[in-house]
Amino acid sequence: MNKKIEILLKDIGYKGFKKKNYMKENSKVLLHTCCAPCASGVILKLKYHYKTEVISYFYNPNIYPEKEYKRRYRELLKLSEFFDFKVMEGEYNPEFWFKKTEKLKDEPEGGRRCYICYSLRLLKTAQKAKELNIPYFTTTLTVSPHMNHKIINRIGKTLEKKTGVKFVEENFKKENGYLYSVRISKKLNIYRQHYCGCLYSIPSDISDKSEDL
Repeated sequence: MNKKIEILLKDIGYKGFKKKNYMKENSKVLLHTCCAPCASGVILKLKYHYKTEVISYFYNPNIYPEKEYKRRYRELLKLSEFFDFKVMEGEYNPEFWFKKTEKLKDEPEGGRRCYICYSLRLLKTAQKAKELNIPYFTTTLTVSPHMNHKIINRIGKTLEKKTGVKFVEENFKKENGYLYSVRISKKLNIYRQHYCGCLYSIPSDISDKSEDL
């Protein structure tokens, strides 16, 4: 661990995590990454606590508008430079996402539309992990206090059975995971977005300004 990481950990009050034996030591995991702020706390746990090689997979066709998508991707690259992990960008195909979710556009945030969105992104991650012969996959989504970790983990375990790639079942917000992500973002001046990502999740007070996001 280099000096800059040690200083950061001290600054954020890092106290470590409890050890779990769900991955082989010195293994590799493909991490579905929704954004840099969420990734920061998860990277801390996977790379520096479990000593796992992390490859970030930025697959988020839900993010709207494209300007916002590009901004979040740039912030992830900034984080990857600091923490030294690889980033892979998946296809950005919002038309595909809208087609899959259009019948549920009136669903409340956190409802069935979100479950489809989780499934689409996790399926693509599991498939990519299998293609690259990476033994594990997981997601940053559960670090957010706004996400239902039980639903996300259930989807992940179902995809594990379908693809044969092991899913790291976690609730990354626990043990100060979310708190660390907030503190790291502030220390590294990482942009923290004001909505989950899709058009339907944009708050009404900024929806009219979507082109300026």
